[in-house]
Amino acid sequence: MSDRFRVVYYVNQFFGQIGGEDKAGMEPEVHESTVGPALGFNGFIKEHGDVVATIICGDNYFNEHKADALEKITNAIKKYNPDVFVAGPAFNAGRYGMACGEIGKYVFENFKIPVVTGMYKENPGVDVCRQQAIIVETVDSAAGMRQALPAMARIAVKLVKGEELGAPAEEGYIPQGTHKTVLVDKRGSQRAVDMILARLRGQDFETEMPMPVFDRVDPAPAVKDLTKATIALVTSGGIVPVLNPDHIESASATKFGKYDVSGMDELSPKEFKTIHGGYDPVYANEDPNRVAPLDILKKYEKDGKIGKVFEYYYVTTGTGTAVANGCKFGVEIGAQLKAAGVDAVILTST
Repeated sequence: MSDRFRVVYYVNQFFGQIGGEDKAGMEPEVHESTVGPALGFNGFIKEHGDVVATIICGDNYFNEHKADALEKITNAIKKYNPDVFVAGPAFNAGRYGMACGEIGKYVFENFKIPVVTGMYKENPGVDVCRQQAIIVETVDSAAGMRQALPAMARIAVKLVKGEELGAPAEEGYIPQGTHKTVLVDKRGSQRAVDMILARLRGQDFETEMPMPVFDRVDPAPAVKDLTKATIALVTSGGIVPVLNPDHIESASATKFGKYDVSGMDELSPKEFKTIHGGYDPVYANEDPNRVAPLDILKKYEKDGKIGKVFEYYYVTTGTGTAVANGCKFGVEIGAQLKAAGVDAVILTST
């Protein structure tokens, strides 16, 4: 490697200044220039290296044509022979994060060079490349660009120079799930006692083995009388009208759909299909009711087992969808159903 290192930088169509959702299907393009965030990143490494190429690819194209996109990215990596690969930052953009994660993992495993990206901690792309890439922790929107780029640049310089990174909290990256042996002043038993005493005294303390935190949701009270209840159908299985009128994504969804089924006894395969990218669609397309069981609910309605089926059903895709987006969907759908007087929901997945 020469004194100055080489960087290949990946961005999506939006940050590549090509366009928004209307350009999400664009194929990868390679520019021998700094575009979007690559320009800012280049400024932070100017004393050490250069961004020699910027790869721009549409979010939809990558997620729907992954093999083809990776082949074109591979050709660019071979041509420009970078010392480090940088992607994003993707913040909390699900499709963009998944692309950064998939590409970062692929580049690390196939070219054995350092990979740096940036994401919000709840971006689904984090789990894709956590062990292969150094992921700078960002806020959930592009408002954090000015903080993300210098942190990514600083880490990239250290990695290329072979310098050891400090702890995640010190350097600002998301933990990779590994532990290193270090020398400290106190042995483990003393540190454990100190933490227990601090906890008993109500003082601040920091565990050395943080555990995942899971939401606890209290179950809703049982429906008192199903024969009078209005039941709604909600699915994350991607069952949509055949033309997908709301353009719900096949993965890393950013929206949900609401469709009228008041005049139907079932979901016809001529009118509905799945656009979900996380399972084999054959059986769902043969009979969409296998995923969204409108046929059974309508039968229960006719048999008097339930009061009625709500006239609309809601749908999104769950695969790769950011937790934050899922929470947002749930709040919005729940508010609409409550306002409509729905008593209970049948929520199906895949």
